[in-house]
Amino acid sequence: MSKKLRNRFIALFCLLIFVGAGFLFYTNWVVQRPFGIILFIGDGLTTGMLAPARIYHDGAQSRLDLERFPHLALLTTYANDFAVPDAAAAASAIATGRKVNNRVLALDAAGKPLTSLVDLAQKTGRAVGLVSNAQLADPTLAAFYAKSADPKDRQAIASQLAEENLDVLLGGGADDFLPEAKDGKRTDGRDLTLEMRKRGYDVIRKRADLLEIPAWRAPRVFGVFRNGSLDYADVGEREGSQPSLADLVREGIRLLQYNPKGYLLVVDAGLIAQAAQNNEGERTLREIAELDRAVGTALRYAGDKALIIVTGKQSVGGLRMNGYPFKNDRGMSVIGMNPQGIPSITWSTGPGASLSTDAATPDQPPKPTEPSTVAAASAVGVAEDVISVSTGPGSEKLEGFKDNTDVFKTIFENL
Repeated sequence: MSKKLRNRFIALFCLLIFVGAGFLFYTNWVVQRPFGIILFIGDGLTTGMLAPARIYHDGAQSRLDLERFPHLALLTTYANDFAVPDAAAAASAIATGRKVNNRVLALDAAGKPLTSLVDLAQKTGRAVGLVSNAQLADPTLAAFYAKSADPKDRQAIASQLAEENLDVLLGGGADDFLPEAKDGKRTDGRDLTLEMRKRGYDVIRKRADLLEIPAWRAPRVFGVFRNGSLDYADVGEREGSQPSLADLVREGIRLLQYNPKGYLLVVDAGLIAQAAQNNEGERTLREIAELDRAVGTALRYAGDKALIIVTGKQSVGGLRMNGYPFKNDRGMSVIGMNPQGIPSITWSTGPGASLSTDAATPDQPPKPTEPSTVAAASAVGVAEDVISVSTGPGSEKLEGFKDNTDVFKTIFENL
């Protein structure tokens, strides 16, 4: 064999090695990484809440969309300093992968800021969206963009959000961004909606405006549809004036998927916690169904290759469904007094505590429908693990007995 021919064989061999290495890199690192990553967070997603939600929604034999996910994990949720976390600590663990103290947002025990999934996603070039049917400055979403030793300082937290460069922000809580002169709650006189408009955001206040935004021009969108939280699902369905959680998820995906490097969308189903804190059992179960509809929307619009995780954050109030409803009972038939003469829904703590018959008066009758064991102005946290379900590339690692920080790890590995 001539030297020239031998060199050609060597060159061909090297080319084949190069092509093979490129193919392996592409299939193992490029193809396997999900284009879309969607994280749903909801309070009350526990084993004790799942059956009541299923029964109320469509009967004992029904299945929620989130129950069809292939991977299931049971997550511990303890904070750095307490066995039961508050909303800020639980959300921070998911957002940063680190345990923090109660009453702290994304700061370690020494007060040092922690890097969040939003920070990391932006570094990889992904577009980022945050949506909520509660308020954008609530602790659940704030843990992903704010660093604060006071989760109740909504003015400062809203200011941090306005200074971020996120792509899609949709939810409630306009009064955290508006000055008192414009019916807001800001005492510093700043109109953050105006500041964001000057920075290039489309600022919208109505559902119709959200649906009309064209995705082809890759807009940055700041949508706040109510001064406080959005209406509960039962109110929203009657009025139709505000977007549902499913609307927010669908439009969030539509507006984010233009980015060639993919996107991260974080969804807060915050009205579940608000209903639970007030011991409103039917509304709590309705809001879980609302979350489930939004999850179904994500499954339809994000595609089979998206990584979708639905996780509980904490357990509030301790709702339980009692008695022996018939297998096909649903809706109102499993609310109120059951055939055994026992309230169908009870709580461990909260404002639903009943008056005794002796204490009842014509002006203050007993309230037996959703009593709580211990009366409180607002229901408190419960020592209970939460569930996490997932599908898509990388979701197989989030299975079995895990910690809430493992949600962070699973997403981080797929950014």
